[in-house]
Amino acid sequence: MLSGRWWQPTTPAMRECSRSAALGEDTDDSDLDLLIDPSPDTTLLDLDIGAIRHELSTLLGVPVDVVTPMALPDTFREAVLAEAVPV
Repeated sequence: MLSGRWWQPTTPAMRECSRSAALGEDTDDSDLDLLIDPSPDTTLLDLDIGAIRHELSTLLGVPVDVVTPMALPDTFREAVLAEAVPV
């Protein structure tokens, strides 16, 4: 179970955006890329991406990268959002 240190009812929704994992093409060497959709009520205090990344990496045993849609480069943001799978 995820720790209450960063997972609260107001925590934004997560969408898995790793293309290889979404397509079932990930390997033992793959990392996990997560896209977090902040809610309008989310503050910087609610969204501790470093803590989320660290705790999920520890729990899952794989490298985890966590980003928000606005952190994605404009050149491929729409493609990533279109392929993202809810988790």
